[in-house]
Amino acid sequence: MSHPTTRVLAMLELLQARRELTGRELADALGVDERTVRRYALRLADLGIPVEARRGRYGGYRLLPGYKLPPLMFSEDEAVAVVLGLLVGRRLGIATDGALEKIHRVLPASLRDRVAALRETLGFTLAPREASSPDASALLVLAAAARDRRRVRLRYRSWRGEDSERELDAYGLVFHSGRWYASGLDHRHGEVRTFRVDRIAAVEPLQVTFPDPGEFDVVAHLTASLASVPYAHEVEVVLRTTLTEARRRLPPTVATLTEVPEGVLLRARAERLDGMARMLAGLGWAFTVRRPQELRGAVRELGEHLLRSVEGAQDPLSG
Repeated sequence: MSHPTTRVLAMLELLQARRELTGRELADALGVDERTVRRYALRLADLGIPVEARRGRYGGYRLLPGYKLPPLMFSEDEAVAVVLGLLVGRRLGIATDGALEKIHRVLPASLRDRVAALRETLGFTLAPREASSPDASALLVLAAAARDRRRVRLRYRSWRGEDSERELDAYGLVFHSGRWYASGLDHRHGEVRTFRVDRIAAVEPLQVTFPDPGEFDVVAHLTASLASVPYAHEVEVVLRTTLTEARRRLPPTVATLTEVPEGVLLRARAERLDGMARMLAGLGWAFTVRRPQELRGAVRELGEHLLRSVEGAQDPLSG
C-alpha cells in the first residue's frame, strides 16, 4: 500500500465499511500520520466524494450522502454476492444487464474469469420472467410516500389504454412475476386498489398525509386482487385432497381454496377452459366440476386426446 493513490482508495474502503472512524484509527490502518489522513480526506472531496471531518477529542471522519454514487470498494465475496443478486434479479424480470456489465468490466482479471464461469454454468428452476421496467423515480416516490404516509397524485393508463388522474394513499410496493405493483386507497373510487407501476405516467407527492393503515398486508392484497381479475369463465371444482396439499401446489394468485367436507373447493377464473382442464389433470387428484358445465366437456376432450396420443405412440410391432 505504498502508493498514495492506493492509500486514498483504501481510506475510501474503510469509510464505506464503518459509519465513522477517528483520525488515529485511519492513520494506524493506512500506516500514515494523522496529517496525511487529513490530506487524503481533502483528496476524496476534490474527487466529488464528500467526507466530513469532525474536530475535537471525539472527532473523526465519515462519508456524507453525495449527489452521485461514489466508487464502491468490494471484497471478492461481496462482488460475487452482488453478481449473484443481479443474476437472480434478471431471472425475475428486473433489468440488471447494464449493472452486470459495469461490474464485470472492473473486476480483477482472476475474479472476472471465475464470475464469468458462474454466469455461464448457473442454472435456475425458476422460469425466466419478461421484464417490465417502470420509471425508477416513480418507484422511489411511491416507496417514500408509503413509508412517510404521504398522499400522491398520479397519472395512470389502464390496460384498456385509458388515461386518468387520481390521488392515492400508497400502503406499499410488491414485486411479482416480473412486474411492480403499488397498493393503497384510491380516492377516485374510495377503495383499496392495486396499480401496475409501469403504467404510471407521472407521480408527485402531496402535502396531505394519511392515517397508518395498521396491519394491512400488501402482498396478500395483491395476490387476492390478481386471483379475482375478471376472465371469461368462473370455475368451481372440488379437489379430492387436503387443504395443506392444495396450498402447496396452488398459489393464491391462481385460485382461492376453501376446505369443504368433500375435500377442497377451488375457485378460479379462466380465459380458456382447455387450459384449466390441463392444469387440473396435471395436479394428479380426482376432482368434481361444479361449474361451468363446459369445463366437463374440456376435461373429456383432453382425456380423449391423451388416449389417442397413447394409442398412436404404441409400437406397431408389439403384436
